[in-house]
Amino acid sequence: MLSVVKLFRSITFQLALSAFLMALAGWMALLYAPTEKSMGDVQRIFYIHVPAAWIAFLAFFVVFGASFGFLATQKPRWDALAAASAEIGVLFITLVLVTGPLWAKPVWNTYWTWDARLTTSLILWLIYIGYLLIRSYTRNSSRSSTLAAVYGIVGFIDVPIVYFSIRWWRTLHPSHVVGPAGRGLAPSMALTLTVALIAFTALYAVLLRIGYKSRLLEYNLIGIESLSKGAIE
Repeated sequence: MLSVVKLFRSITFQLALSAFLMALAGWMALLYAPTEKSMGDVQRIFYIHVPAAWIAFLAFFVVFGASFGFLATQKPRWDALAAASAEIGVLFITLVLVTGPLWAKPVWNTYWTWDARLTTSLILWLIYIGYLLIRSYTRNSSRSSTLAAVYGIVGFIDVPIVYFSIRWWRTLHPSHVVGPAGRGLAPSMALTLTVALIAFTALYAVLLRIGYKSRLLEYNLIGIESLSKGAIE
């Protein structure tokens, strides 16, 4: 109990900063950014949809890297990091799949179409739901952690497929608006998106820290043999 209290005291500043940035991003998305001419106010979902997709990709990349770390070292801290990041990634890819149809309905006149970007995003969601199920059904064993690590590495293949799908196939989904392949945004829109990306990244960081530390505490309480004091630190 004392460890849990200590954990939340240690992240108080992070939580406050994350809350401030999220509030600022919300204000900018609703009031600061101009209304898009062709889509109207529904385009403001963009400031949630794109950052959520960015965090999902980031989270699954962390799963990918941490899975390699676990296979190479067998240290539970890597397993804890992968598991915590996967849970956050699923949360944010779910947000992507919810906000996407809400944006699509007024623009495409349908909530869902089997578009390349949408289909590969749904597959990505299913892949990491499968990852969480593997961890849930075979929990807290070296074998389950190894299986999850291999699955997390292979599953990441779909992330670049999702990203490049709008370039590889004909799709209704808008093209990239930021990055090397982007078509650009109005300065106020770009600033709002930047703040939203920073806010969502800060939120990811604090959620990851909570999830990671919580799993280490859990591992310690159940007494996993390979977990050492050095691994926790």
